[in-house]
Amino acid sequence: MTVPFGVAAGTAALSGDLTVPSDALGVVAFAHGSGSSRHSPRNVAVARSLQDRRLATLLFDLLSREEERRDAATGELRFDIGLLADRLVNAVDQLGEDTTTRALPIGLFGASTGAAAALVAAARRPELVRAVVSRGGRPDLAGDALPEVECPTLLVVGGADTQVLRLNEQAASRMSAPHELRIVPNATHLFEEPGALEAVADLAGEWFTRHLPH
Repeated sequence: MTVPFGVAAGTAALSGDLTVPSDALGVVAFAHGSGSSRHSPRNVAVARSLQDRRLATLLFDLLSREEERRDAATGELRFDIGLLADRLVNAVDQLGEDTTTRALPIGLFGASTGAAAALVAAARRPELVRAVVSRGGRPDLAGDALPEVECPTLLVVGGADTQVLRLNEQAASRMSAPHELRIVPNATHLFEEPGALEAVADLAGEWFTRHLPH
């Protein structure tokens, strides 16, 4: 069952959708990429795959509607990793307190710039965040938070996304937490090739089901 799950972030009220299977093993909060929202078709597809693996999912907007309009015109907020990480930390804290999810271990799934926000949030909430998965992410933008991440982290990159692959390799070299870099052969940045997104969902599902349950 999917229910609305609003995230309070200072003066901003962020809309979210929480889906919790009856026998959930954990809950995964999604951090979408730049210029996207909780309706990202790729994240929605991955979330459905995780739900099939008994994982609850939270898809929520990192920006308010007013901020989305401003960002669409200026692009000033989509790379504000500090702001995005703050929003994700707020979501993690609420999941840790909500009666529906507080007993569930928390994972984070970040795409593009959302991956950097996920890593910063994981570094700031090591007692709550148990695993991170990055899809075509920019972990390099997490900066000094990278060596502070403690939870197992999976970096998934398309084999044809050569620039982002190099940035992921550089970011991985700065991480001290258990981590893996997995390449989806011939996939480009958005994993639009046949079977590519399904491969991401399978990798993410395996990672979370291995690392989230108590």
